[in-house]
Amino acid sequence: MATAAPASVSANKAELLAIADSVAREKLIDRTIVIEAMEDAIQRAARARYGAENDIRAKLDPQSGDLRLWRVLEVVEEVEDYFKQVDLKGAQKLKKDAGLGDFIVDPLPPIEFGRIAAQAAKQVIFQKVRDAERERQYEEFKDRANEVITGVVKRVEFGHVVVDLGRAEGVIRRDQQIPREMVRVGDRIRSLIMRVAREARGPQIFLSRAHPEFMKKLFAQEVPEIYDGIIEIKAAARDPGSRAKIGVISYDSSIDPVGACVGMKGSRVQAVVQELQGEKIDIIPWSEDTATFVVNALQPATVSRVVIDEEESRIEVVVPDDQLSLAIGRRGQNVRLASQLTASQIDILTEQDASEKRQKEFVERSEMFQNELDVDETLAQLLVAEGFTSLEEVAYVEADEIASIEGLDDDIASELQSRANEALERREAAAREQRRSLGVDDALAELPHLTEAMLVTLGKANIRTLDDLADLATDELVQKKRPEPRRRAENARENRPEDKGGVLAEYGLSEEQGNEIIMAARAHWFEDEDQPAVEEAADADSPQ
Repeated sequence: MATAAPASVSANKAELLAIADSVAREKLIDRTIVIEAMEDAIQRAARARYGAENDIRAKLDPQSGDLRLWRVLEVVEEVEDYFKQVDLKGAQKLKKDAGLGDFIVDPLPPIEFGRIAAQAAKQVIFQKVRDAERERQYEEFKDRANEVITGVVKRVEFGHVVVDLGRAEGVIRRDQQIPREMVRVGDRIRSLIMRVAREARGPQIFLSRAHPEFMKKLFAQEVPEIYDGIIEIKAAARDPGSRAKIGVISYDSSIDPVGACVGMKGSRVQAVVQELQGEKIDIIPWSEDTATFVVNALQPATVSRVVIDEEESRIEVVVPDDQLSLAIGRRGQNVRLASQLTASQIDILTEQDASEKRQKEFVERSEMFQNELDVDETLAQLLVAEGFTSLEEVAYVEADEIASIEGLDDDIASELQSRANEALERREAAAREQRRSLGVDDALAELPHLTEAMLVTLGKANIRTLDDLADLATDELVQKKRPEPRRRAENARENRPEDKGGVLAEYGLSEEQGNEIIMAARAHWFEDEDQPAVEEAADADSPQ
C-alpha cells in the first residue's frame, strides 16, 4: 500500500501534463494558458472544499506536474477577517520571522475531486481554453482585412453561408454573395475578408464575394504586373454576377494595361470571370482627365460631348440619338457602373435633348434678364450668349467685362450693373417679407452666410427660431442632395429611402460654412448657462 500511493500520484501528474499538452496542440494555443486554466480550476475546487472566503492559491509545475496548494494570510495586529488574516502570534507559529503587514503561506493538503467538483473544474478549464482560442483567432485575423482567403462551406443558415477557414469560421451574408450562385456544403470557396469584429461569442469574420475589392484581388492573383505594381487598378465597380468595370493604368509605357489584364487569348480575365460565375468584365484605360475617363467608362457607347459640374460631382454626357440605349444599358446598368467607377452622377442626354435643354435655358435666362433688368430681348439674349446666367454675375463682375461685349460701352455696363443691384435688392426685400410672413425670427437673419432666400427655405421647413436651427447637425443643414452612386445603389438594394440632402443643399454652402451657422445659432445656449451665475454673483453682492 505504501508504494501504491506514489505511483498513483505520479500517474496523475503525468496525466495532467499530457492533457495540457494535448489541449494546447489541438486548440493551437500556448501550453501555459492551459496550465493556468487548470490552476484556476483547482483553486475554485479548493475554495469550494475549504470555504470560498479563503484566499487559496494553486500552482502546477509545468515540468514535473507537482501540485502545491496553500492559503494566503495577512499578518495584522487585530484580526477582523479570520479567513484572510492572522494575528502576529498565530503567524509566528507558521513562520518564525513573520512581522506585521507580511503575507504568509499556510500549506493545505491535496483535495480529492468529487464528481461535482471535477465537473466544475472541467467547465472552468473549457471556458478558459475557449476564451484563449477566441483571442488567438481574433489576433490571427484582425489585420487580414481586404485579403482573399479560401475556405470550405460548412453550412448554409437562412441564406448566409458559413465558411470553415481552418482555424476559424467566417460568414458570407446574403447581400455579400453573388446572386444566383449555387453553394453546397463541402464546396471550396474563395472570398474577401471585409472586417473582423471582436464579439462576446467570439470573433466574427465577415466575408464577401460581391465587393469590388474582391475582383481587384483576383486580378492581382492572375496578373503578375498588378501584383508587382507595374499596373494599378484605379477604380472598380460591380453589379455582382452580371457585369463589372475596372479602370487600369500602367506605370511602364511599354506595357498595355488593358492587354496585360486580358491576357493571351483572354486567359487572365477568363480566370477571374469563371471565379465570379460568368460576370462580364469591361477593362477600361484609366485617365486623370475626368472627361476622357467618362468617355472610356461608357464604352461601348459613343459619346459626343461631356459637361462636368465639379461642385455637384455631376457629369452631363451627350450621345447621338442612336447610342442612347447602349449608353444607358439594360436596366441602366452601363451608366450606373460608369457612375460608380467615376464617383459622379452621370446624366445621359441625346443630342436632341441637349439642344432642347440649352434652348430652354437660353429662353428662360433671356426672359429673366428682360424682366429684371428692364432691357429689350436683343440685349438680354446677348448677355446670355456671352455666358451670363444670373443677376449676381451681372452685378458683381468687373464692369470692363460687360463693356468689352460688342455693341456695349462703359455707360451701358454701368447702367446694367446698377439695374442688377436694384433687382437683387428687390428680391431680397420680397424674400424678407416672405420670411417674416412664415414666422422666421429676425435673429436668424443676423447669422453668417444666410441670405433672405435661405431663410425662406428654412421657414418652409419649419425652422423658425435659433433653437430650431441649433438642434440641426451640419449635414442636416448643408449636405449635398445627391449621395455617391454606390450609396444610391445600396439604398435601392436595401429598400432605404434615398438621401435627400440638407435643408439648404441647393445653395451650395460648404461644410465649414454650415458649421459656422450651427455654432452661431448655438451661441445663445452658452450665454444662457452663464446668466444664472452672473445673477447669483449679483445677489451675493447686494446688501441684505
